[in-house]
Amino acid sequence: MQDTSSLYAFLVVGGLLSITPGPNMIYVISRSIAQGRRAGLTSLGGVIVGYLFYLFGAAFGITAFFKTQAHAAQILSACGALYMAWLGWNAVRPGGRSPLEIRDQLPQEAAGKLFAMGATTSLLNPKLALIFLTLLPQFIDETQGQVLQQSLLYGGLLISMFALANACMAIFSGSMARFLARKPSWLLAQRMLMGLTLLALSLEMALNALG
Repeated sequence: MQDTSSLYAFLVVGGLLSITPGPNMIYVISRSIAQGRRAGLTSLGGVIVGYLFYLFGAAFGITAFFKTQAHAAQILSACGALYMAWLGWNAVRPGGRSPLEIRDQLPQEAAGKLFAMGATTSLLNPKLALIFLTLLPQFIDETQGQVLQQSLLYGGLLISMFALANACMAIFSGSMARFLARKPSWLLAQRMLMGLTLLALSLEMALNALG
């Protein structure tokens, strides 16, 4: 039985990460804007293949790591802190850009190719491995045992949040892009809020690692 407060905290952090722009979200948005909602959702289907690959890889890897390393939680917390800090800096740094600012025109592609390209984009995205390997251990309670089951539970929740966020972007990105093009200050405010939140999270994880 998972602690309720830990579960809520995980949902908050996972929700924040799910709306943080990355290669997968940018690919889904670009396809949706260029070719329509169906193309964006088809591309997302391929992206989910990568999510599942990294979920199972991370779950088994985390389980083995906890069994062989005495300070596994602290080590992974330190790695997670560095990664969250990097995400936060990329959000607040000068010259940052929202994925909804895509300007390039993409060629029309068949559904099969869209799915394959989505899977390739996701599988070749090392950020997914870092997210699964550094975030999940923060919420796993070793004293409860069943580390693998806990990893799969939290990983499944994370994939659900990622998939939901990307599906919403596939459906609404066209109208959102047109709206936000007229309000650049909103894009800046969103990036700053997200970046500062991620930097605060990285500091908390760093303190946990030192503790």
